[in-house]
Amino acid sequence: MDLRIGIIGLGMRGAELARDAHRPGGGSRVVAVCEVTERGRAAAASDYPDAVITDDLDELLAQNLDAAMVFTPDDVHARTAIPALEAGLAVFSEKPLATSIADCDAILEAAHRNKSRLYVGHNMRHMPVITLMRDIISRGTIGEVKAVWCRHFVGHGGDYYFKDWHAERSKSVGMLLQKGAHDIDVIHWLAGGYSTHVQAMGALAVYGDVTDRRDRSGELMGDWFSLDNWPPTEQTGLNPVIDIEDVSQVNMRLQGGVLASYEQCHFTPDYWRNYTVIGTHGRLENFGDESGSEVGVWTHRLRGSGSPDETHVVPEAEGGHGGADSLMIDEFLRFARDGGPTTTSPVAARNAVAAGVLATQSIRGNGSTVAIPPVDTAIAAYFDADDAARTAQ
Repeated sequence: MDLRIGIIGLGMRGAELARDAHRPGGGSRVVAVCEVTERGRAAAASDYPDAVITDDLDELLAQNLDAAMVFTPDDVHARTAIPALEAGLAVFSEKPLATSIADCDAILEAAHRNKSRLYVGHNMRHMPVITLMRDIISRGTIGEVKAVWCRHFVGHGGDYYFKDWHAERSKSVGMLLQKGAHDIDVIHWLAGGYSTHVQAMGALAVYGDVTDRRDRSGELMGDWFSLDNWPPTEQTGLNPVIDIEDVSQVNMRLQGGVLASYEQCHFTPDYWRNYTVIGTHGRLENFGDESGSEVGVWTHRLRGSGSPDETHVVPEAEGGHGGADSLMIDEFLRFARDGGPTTTSPVAARNAVAAGVLATQSIRGNGSTVAIPPVDTAIAAYFDADDAARTAQ
Protein backbone atom coordinates (compact mmCIF):
# COMPACT_ATOMS: atom_id res chain seq x y z
CA MET A 1 0.00 0.00 0.00
CA ASP A 2 1.37 3.41 -0.95
CA LEU A 3 2.59 5.82 1.71
CA ARG A 4 0.26 8.81 1.83
CA ILE A 5 2.36 11.96 1.60
CA GLY A 6 1.44 15.58 2.24
CA ILE A 7 3.53 18.36 0.72
CA ILE A 8 3.92 21.60 2.68
CA GLY A 9 5.16 24.33 0.35
CA LEU A 10 5.60 23.84 -3.40
CA GLY A 11 8.26 26.19 -4.75
CA MET A 12 10.80 25.15 -7.37
CA ARG A 13 12.88 22.90 -5.13
CA GLY A 14 9.82 21.45 -3.43
CA ALA A 15 8.13 20.74 -6.74
CA GLU A 16 11.15 18.76 -7.99
CA LEU A 17 11.48 16.61 -4.88
CA ALA A 18 7.73 16.14 -4.51
CA ARG A 19 7.53 14.76 -8.07
CA ASP A 20 10.28 12.28 -7.21
CA ALA A 21 8.39 11.14 -4.11
CA HIS A 22 5.13 10.70 -6.04
CA ARG A 23 5.21 7.06 -7.14
CA PRO A 24 1.60 5.88 -7.41
CA GLY A 25 1.47 2.12 -7.17
CA GLY A 26 5.20 2.08 -6.50
CA GLY A 27 5.11 2.68 -2.77
CA SER A 28 4.22 6.35 -2.25
CA ARG A 29 1.89 9.02 -3.53
CA VAL A 30 1.21 12.70 -2.90
CA VAL A 31 -2.36 12.95 -1.62
CA ALA A 32 -2.39 16.53 -0.27
CA VAL A 33 -0.56 19.80 -0.86
CA CYS A 34 -0.58 22.88 1.36
CA GLU A 35 0.58 25.98 -0.48
CA VAL A 36 -0.16 29.63 0.37
CA THR A 37 0.30 31.09 -3.14
CA GLU A 38 -2.24 30.88 -5.96
CA ARG A 39 0.53 29.96 -8.40
CA GLY A 40 1.68 27.13 -6.17
CA ARG A 41 -1.83 25.78 -5.71
CA ALA A 42 -2.44 25.88 -9.46
CA ALA A 43 0.80 23.96 -10.06
CA ALA A 44 -0.18 21.42 -7.38
CA ALA A 45 -3.61 20.91 -8.92
CA SER A 46 -1.98 20.30 -12.31
CA ASP A 47 0.67 17.89 -10.98
CA TYR A 48 -1.61 16.05 -8.53
CA PRO A 49 -5.19 16.20 -9.84
CA ASP A 50 -6.40 13.64 -7.29
CA ALA A 51 -4.82 15.38 -4.29
CA VAL A 52 -6.40 17.72 -1.76
CA ILE A 53 -5.08 21.23 -2.46
CA THR A 54 -5.32 23.71 0.38
CA ASP A 55 -3.71 26.75 1.97
CA ASP A 56 -4.53 25.47 5.47
CA LEU A 57 -2.00 23.29 7.30
CA ASP A 58 -4.61 21.80 9.60
CA GLU A 59 -6.64 20.64 6.60
CA LEU A 60 -3.57 18.93 5.16
CA LEU A 61 -2.79 17.21 8.47
CA ALA A 62 -6.37 15.91 8.61
CA GLN A 63 -5.88 13.82 5.45
CA ASN A 64 -4.86 10.53 7.10
CA LEU A 65 -1.23 10.96 6.07
CA ASP A 66 1.76 8.76 6.71
CA ALA A 67 4.40 11.40 5.98
CA ALA A 68 4.84 15.09 5.33
CA MET A 69 7.54 16.88 3.32
CA VAL A 70 8.33 20.47 4.33
CA PHE A 71 9.53 22.79 1.55
CA THR A 72 8.44 26.14 2.96
CA PRO A 73 10.83 29.11 3.21
CA ASP A 74 13.48 28.45 5.83
CA ASP A 75 12.07 30.71 8.54
CA VAL A 76 8.75 28.79 8.46
CA HIS A 77 10.22 25.29 8.89
CA ALA A 78 9.59 25.07 12.63
CA ARG A 79 6.01 26.35 12.34
CA THR A 80 5.20 23.68 9.75
CA ALA A 81 7.38 20.73 10.76
CA ILE A 82 6.44 20.68 14.46
CA PRO A 83 2.67 20.24 13.91
CA ALA A 84 3.41 17.41 11.47
CA LEU A 85 5.70 15.72 14.00
CA GLU A 86 3.10 16.18 16.72
CA ALA A 87 0.60 14.47 14.43
CA GLY A 88 2.91 11.44 14.47
CA LEU A 89 3.96 11.73 10.85
CA ALA A 90 7.34 10.90 9.39
CA VAL A 91 8.65 14.32 8.39
CA PHE A 92 11.11 15.35 5.69
CA SER A 93 12.39 18.88 6.30
CA GLU A 94 14.39 20.60 3.62
CA LYS A 95 17.69 22.00 4.84
CA PRO A 96 18.56 24.14 6.68
CA LEU A 97 16.52 22.58 9.45
CA ALA A 98 15.54 26.07 10.68
CA THR A 99 16.94 29.59 10.91
CA SER A 100 17.69 29.62 14.63
CA ILE A 101 19.20 27.22 17.14
CA ALA A 102 16.07 27.53 19.26
CA ASP A 103 13.81 26.49 16.38
CA CYS A 104 16.10 23.57 15.51
CA ASP A 105 16.04 22.37 19.11
CA ALA A 106 12.25 22.73 19.22
CA ILE A 107 11.94 20.54 16.09
CA LEU A 108 14.24 17.88 17.58
CA GLU A 109 12.36 18.00 20.86
CA ALA A 110 9.01 17.55 19.09
CA ALA A 111 10.31 14.49 17.24
CA HIS A 112 11.75 13.08 20.47
CA ARG A 113 8.60 13.74 22.51
CA ASN A 114 6.25 12.25 19.91
CA LYS A 115 8.63 9.45 18.84
CA SER A 116 8.19 10.71 15.27
CA ARG A 117 10.62 10.04 12.45
CA LEU A 118 12.51 13.15 11.33
CA TYR A 119 14.64 13.33 8.19
CA VAL A 120 16.53 16.45 7.03
CA GLY A 121 17.29 17.00 3.35
CA HIS A 122 21.07 17.27 3.43
CA ASN A 123 21.37 15.77 -0.03
CA MET A 124 25.12 16.42 -0.26
CA ARG A 125 25.68 13.36 1.94
CA HIS A 126 24.50 11.39 -1.10
CA MET A 127 26.55 13.28 -3.71
CA PRO A 128 29.05 10.95 -5.41
CA VAL A 129 31.97 13.36 -4.96
CA ILE A 130 31.31 13.60 -1.22
CA THR A 131 30.75 9.88 -0.66
CA LEU A 132 33.92 9.16 -2.66
CA MET A 133 35.97 11.46 -0.44
CA ARG A 134 34.44 10.05 2.71
CA ASP A 135 35.17 6.48 1.58
CA ILE A 136 38.82 7.39 1.00
CA ILE A 137 39.02 8.94 4.47
CA SER A 138 37.24 5.98 6.09
CA ARG A 139 39.77 3.57 4.58
CA GLY A 140 42.50 5.41 6.44
CA THR A 141 44.32 6.40 3.27
CA ILE A 142 45.23 9.88 4.54
CA GLY A 143 45.39 8.94 8.22
CA GLU A 144 43.62 10.86 10.98
CA VAL A 145 41.90 14.01 9.71
CA LYS A 146 43.39 17.18 11.17
CA ALA A 147 42.18 19.94 8.83
CA VAL A 148 39.39 20.51 6.30
CA TRP A 149 39.22 23.48 3.92
CA CYS A 150 36.30 24.26 1.62
CA ARG A 151 36.09 26.99 -1.00
CA HIS A 152 32.63 27.48 -2.49
CA PHE A 153 32.43 29.42 -5.74
CA VAL A 154 28.72 30.31 -5.96
CA GLY A 155 28.58 31.47 -9.55
CA HIS A 156 24.77 31.50 -9.57
CA GLY A 157 24.56 33.47 -6.33
CA GLY A 158 23.15 36.66 -7.81
CA ASP A 159 20.24 34.78 -9.39
CA TYR A 160 19.70 32.18 -6.69
CA TYR A 161 19.87 34.29 -3.54
CA PHE A 162 19.77 38.02 -4.17
CA LYS A 163 16.49 38.41 -6.07
CA ASP A 164 14.02 37.13 -3.47
CA TRP A 165 13.56 36.52 0.26
CA HIS A 166 16.97 34.89 0.60
CA ALA A 167 18.54 38.37 0.47
CA GLU A 168 16.83 39.43 3.71
CA ARG A 169 18.43 38.46 7.01
CA SER A 170 15.02 38.50 8.68
CA LYS A 171 14.06 35.52 6.49
CA SER A 172 17.29 33.66 5.72
CA VAL A 173 19.71 34.96 8.41
CA GLY A 174 22.46 34.85 5.78
CA MET A 175 24.28 32.66 3.31
CA LEU A 176 26.59 31.09 5.88
CA LEU A 177 23.38 29.47 7.13
CA GLN A 178 21.18 29.08 4.06
CA LYS A 179 23.90 27.98 1.65
CA GLY A 180 26.66 27.15 4.09
CA ALA A 181 24.62 24.62 6.06
CA HIS A 182 25.31 22.13 3.25
CA ASP A 183 29.08 22.52 3.36
CA ILE A 184 29.38 22.86 7.12
CA ASP A 185 27.49 19.57 7.46
CA VAL A 186 29.86 17.94 4.95
CA ILE A 187 32.91 19.34 6.76
CA HIS A 188 31.60 17.86 10.02
CA TRP A 189 30.91 14.53 8.28
CA LEU A 190 34.32 14.27 6.65
CA ALA A 191 36.10 15.30 9.84
CA GLY A 192 34.05 13.08 12.14
CA GLY A 193 33.09 15.82 14.60
CA TYR A 194 30.94 18.92 15.09
CA SER A 195 32.12 22.51 15.46
CA THR A 196 32.57 23.70 19.03
CA HIS A 197 33.73 27.25 18.20
CA VAL A 198 33.41 29.52 15.14
CA GLN A 199 34.85 32.87 14.09
CA ALA A 200 33.97 34.65 10.86
CA MET A 201 34.31 37.70 8.64
CA GLY A 202 32.22 38.79 5.67
CA ALA A 203 30.89 41.68 3.64
CA LEU A 204 28.20 42.80 1.21
CA ALA A 205 30.86 43.60 -1.37
CA VAL A 206 29.02 43.72 -4.71
CA TYR A 207 25.24 43.36 -4.70
CA GLY A 208 24.66 46.14 -2.20
CA ASP A 209 25.85 48.64 -4.82
CA VAL A 210 23.46 47.39 -7.54
CA THR A 211 20.57 49.85 -7.64
CA ASP A 212 18.28 47.99 -10.07
CA ARG A 213 15.75 46.46 -7.65
CA ARG A 214 12.17 45.21 -7.84
CA ASP A 215 9.63 43.21 -5.92
CA ARG A 216 9.40 39.70 -7.37
CA SER A 217 6.46 38.50 -5.32
CA GLY A 218 4.72 35.71 -7.19
CA GLU A 219 7.81 34.85 -9.22
CA LEU A 220 10.13 31.84 -8.92
CA MET A 221 13.85 31.64 -9.58
CA GLY A 222 13.27 29.94 -12.93
CA ASP A 223 11.55 33.10 -14.12
CA TRP A 224 14.72 35.15 -13.98
CA PHE A 225 17.74 32.82 -14.00
CA SER A 226 20.12 33.12 -16.95
CA LEU A 227 23.86 32.65 -17.47
CA ASP A 228 23.66 35.90 -19.43
CA ASN A 229 23.14 37.79 -16.17
CA TRP A 230 26.78 38.85 -16.06
CA PRO A 231 28.88 40.54 -14.78
CA PRO A 232 27.56 40.69 -11.19
CA THR A 233 27.75 44.48 -11.10
CA GLU A 234 25.22 44.60 -13.95
CA GLN A 235 22.63 42.32 -12.39
CA THR A 236 19.07 43.62 -12.69
CA GLY A 237 15.94 43.20 -10.62
CA LEU A 238 17.59 42.42 -7.31
CA ASN A 239 15.48 42.17 -4.17
CA PRO A 240 14.42 45.55 -2.73
CA VAL A 241 16.09 44.63 0.57
CA ILE A 242 19.61 43.18 0.59
CA ASP A 243 21.18 43.08 4.03
CA ILE A 244 23.16 39.83 3.94
CA GLU A 245 26.77 39.17 3.01
CA ASP A 246 27.76 38.11 -0.52
CA VAL A 247 31.27 37.00 0.49
CA SER A 248 32.22 35.40 3.79
CA GLN A 249 34.68 33.09 5.48
CA VAL A 250 34.47 31.17 8.73
CA ASN A 251 37.05 29.39 10.85
CA MET A 252 35.88 26.41 12.90
CA ARG A 253 37.35 24.36 15.72
CA LEU A 254 35.78 20.89 15.76
CA GLN A 255 35.58 18.15 18.33
CA GLY A 256 38.88 16.34 18.58
CA GLY A 257 40.83 19.49 17.74
CA VAL A 258 40.26 19.41 13.97
CA LEU A 259 40.50 22.85 12.37
CA ALA A 260 38.31 23.77 9.41
CA SER A 261 37.59 26.75 7.22
CA TYR A 262 34.81 27.58 4.79
CA GLU A 263 34.94 30.36 2.19
CA GLN A 264 31.91 31.36 0.15
CA CYS A 265 31.59 33.93 -2.66
CA HIS A 266 28.41 34.72 -4.59
CA PHE A 267 29.87 36.66 -7.52
CA THR A 268 32.32 34.21 -9.07
CA PRO A 269 32.06 33.19 -12.75
CA ASP A 270 32.25 29.47 -11.96
CA TYR A 271 30.00 27.39 -9.71
CA TRP A 272 31.50 24.48 -7.75
CA ARG A 273 33.00 23.42 -4.43
CA ASN A 274 36.63 22.58 -3.73
CA TYR A 275 37.41 20.51 -0.63
CA THR A 276 40.85 19.80 0.79
CA VAL A 277 41.14 17.29 3.64
CA ILE A 278 44.51 16.89 5.34
CA GLY A 279 45.35 13.95 7.57
CA THR A 280 48.38 12.57 9.37
CA HIS A 281 49.34 10.42 6.34
CA GLY A 282 48.36 12.59 3.39
CA ARG A 283 45.67 14.76 1.88
CA LEU A 284 42.93 14.68 -0.72
CA GLU A 285 41.37 17.36 -2.91
CA ASN A 286 38.57 17.38 -5.46
CA PHE A 287 38.82 19.11 -8.83
CA GLY A 288 35.22 19.66 -9.88
CA ASP A 289 32.25 18.22 -8.05
CA GLU A 290 30.19 16.57 -10.79
CA SER A 291 30.31 13.16 -12.45
CA GLY A 292 33.63 12.69 -14.23
CA SER A 293 35.48 15.10 -11.94
CA GLU A 294 38.56 13.87 -10.12
CA VAL A 295 39.68 13.51 -6.51
CA GLY A 296 43.44 13.51 -6.04
CA VAL A 297 45.14 11.80 -3.10
CA TRP A 298 48.72 12.56 -2.04
CA THR A 299 50.38 10.07 0.34
CA HIS A 300 54.10 10.61 -0.32
CA ARG A 301 56.35 13.55 0.46
CA LEU A 302 57.35 15.79 -2.46
CA ARG A 303 59.98 18.48 -2.97
CA GLY A 304 57.29 20.76 -4.35
CA SER A 305 53.96 20.33 -6.10
CA GLY A 306 53.34 17.12 -7.98
CA SER A 307 50.79 14.73 -9.38
CA PRO A 308 48.61 12.81 -6.92
CA ASP A 309 49.62 9.31 -5.86
CA GLU A 310 46.04 8.25 -6.54
CA THR A 311 43.38 9.76 -8.79
CA HIS A 312 39.75 8.75 -8.32
CA VAL A 313 37.06 9.65 -10.85
CA VAL A 314 33.67 10.74 -9.50
CA PRO A 315 31.24 8.07 -10.75
CA GLU A 316 28.49 8.77 -13.23
CA ALA A 317 25.01 9.33 -11.84
CA GLU A 318 21.71 10.63 -13.15
CA GLY A 319 19.43 13.19 -11.59
CA GLY A 320 19.74 16.38 -9.58
CA HIS A 321 22.94 17.08 -7.66
CA GLY A 322 24.79 14.16 -9.18
CA GLY A 323 21.98 11.72 -8.45
CA ALA A 324 21.93 12.75 -4.79
CA ASP A 325 18.33 13.99 -4.84
CA SER A 326 16.86 10.67 -5.94
CA LEU A 327 19.02 8.73 -3.49
CA MET A 328 17.88 11.05 -0.72
CA ILE A 329 14.19 10.63 -1.59
CA ASP A 330 14.65 6.86 -1.80
CA GLU A 331 16.17 6.87 1.67
CA PHE A 332 13.46 9.08 3.14
CA LEU A 333 10.67 6.91 1.76
CA ARG A 334 12.32 3.78 3.15
CA PHE A 335 12.86 5.52 6.48
CA ALA A 336 9.26 6.78 6.62
CA ARG A 337 7.95 3.29 6.01
CA ASP A 338 10.41 1.05 7.88
CA GLY A 339 12.68 3.22 10.03
CA GLY A 340 16.31 2.21 10.36
CA PRO A 341 19.58 4.14 10.04
CA THR A 342 19.96 7.00 7.58
CA THR A 343 22.92 8.73 5.98
CA THR A 344 21.62 12.12 7.06
CA SER A 345 21.26 13.12 10.71
CA PRO A 346 18.88 15.55 12.46
CA VAL A 347 21.52 16.24 15.12
CA ALA A 348 24.10 16.97 12.43
CA ALA A 349 21.58 19.23 10.66
CA ARG A 350 21.03 21.18 13.88
CA ASN A 351 24.76 21.53 14.45
CA ALA A 352 25.29 22.81 10.91
CA VAL A 353 22.65 25.48 11.56
CA ALA A 354 24.25 26.35 14.90
CA ALA A 355 27.64 26.87 13.26
CA GLY A 356 26.14 28.97 10.46
CA VAL A 357 24.01 31.11 12.77
CA LEU A 358 26.81 31.82 15.23
CA ALA A 359 29.36 32.43 12.46
CA THR A 360 26.96 35.03 11.08
CA GLN A 361 26.69 36.51 14.57
CA SER A 362 30.48 36.74 14.63
CA ILE A 363 30.51 38.58 11.28
CA ARG A 364 27.94 41.11 12.42
CA GLY A 365 29.56 41.55 15.79
CA ASN A 366 33.26 42.18 16.22
CA GLY A 367 34.56 39.04 14.55
CA SER A 368 35.15 37.30 17.86
CA THR A 369 35.12 33.55 18.46
CA VAL A 370 31.75 32.16 19.55
CA ALA A 371 31.15 28.88 21.39
CA ILE A 372 28.43 26.57 20.03
CA PRO A 373 25.99 25.09 22.57
CA PRO A 374 25.63 21.31 22.26
CA VAL A 375 22.38 19.45 21.66
CA ASP A 376 20.61 18.23 24.80
CA THR A 377 22.23 14.90 25.68
CA ALA A 378 18.97 12.94 25.98
CA ILE A 379 17.72 14.21 22.63
CA ALA A 380 21.08 13.54 20.97
CA ALA A 381 21.02 9.99 22.37
CA TYR A 382 17.52 9.48 20.96
CA PHE A 383 18.61 10.37 17.44
CA ASP A 384 21.91 8.54 17.71
CA ALA A 385 20.24 5.32 18.86
CA ASP A 386 19.25 2.59 16.42
CA ASP A 387 15.94 3.66 14.91
CA ALA A 388 14.36 0.25 15.16
CA ALA A 389 14.86 0.19 18.92
CA ARG A 390 13.71 3.79 19.21
CA THR A 391 10.43 3.36 17.33
CA ALA A 392 9.65 0.15 19.25
CA GLN A 393 9.11 2.20 22.41
